[in-house]
Amino acid sequence: MFRYLLSGLTVSCLVLIAAYADDGPELQPLTRALGGVEPDFVGPSPVAGLYEVVVGSQILYVSEDGRYAINGSVIDVAEGRDVTEPRRAEIRAGMIEQVGEDRMVVFEPNGRPVNHTVTVFTDIDCGYCRKLHAEIQDYTNSGIRVRYLFYPRSGLKTPSYDKAVTVWCSGDRREALTRAKQGQHLKNLTCPNPVEDHYQLGGEIGVRGTPAILLDNGQMLPGYVPADRLSAILDAS
Repeated sequence: MFRYLLSGLTVSCLVLIAAYADDGPELQPLTRALGGVEPDFVGPSPVAGLYEVVVGSQILYVSEDGRYAINGSVIDVAEGRDVTEPRRAEIRAGMIEQVGEDRMVVFEPNGRPVNHTVTVFTDIDCGYCRKLHAEIQDYTNSGIRVRYLFYPRSGLKTPSYDKAVTVWCSGDRREALTRAKQGQHLKNLTCPNPVEDHYQLGGEIGVRGTPAILLDNGQMLPGYVPADRLSAILDAS
């Protein structure tokens, strides 16, 4: 699977990994269990005796001897909050930003200030994706930039996938996407395109259906959310 590095994986993170190789968890057992995949980040966790290990979009909590790994959320019982989900959101946001807007189809709030940016995994043939896009002006009028990534739910090399490729290869991608979501037939086109990468990224960060809306902070909202409600969620986040 195509793997995106975290946007925060800089030299300082590499130094952290090297440091924890000496003073932190023994990672060789974990690396062997992961088929030789090296972690992208290693650091302290909120729980004494456990280390946070990030592999792609996955967060594991690993014992000092590397023998035990916990795959799940850490809950702060005293405060009643999930302390893992904000980290997952941060990782998702970093992975999305690694795509680059030149590999997205972006709808801007024309003549209006941009209040928020969301990234939407979309399927040309998904009913609620079509409903969302039919209201695209409501979103942009609310100051929301909408960046589309393709997630053909039927999989690669299927008619929905071919439609996404055709949209990407069109001279005007925004117009082609609108026409395709209206059910208009577009002549199949092919060209170098990011559709497969989008699809793989969606699977890696946990997209299970479409539309899947990623907020500025990496929080993921599954399903259609009308513009007024989405604007309120973004303002509160």
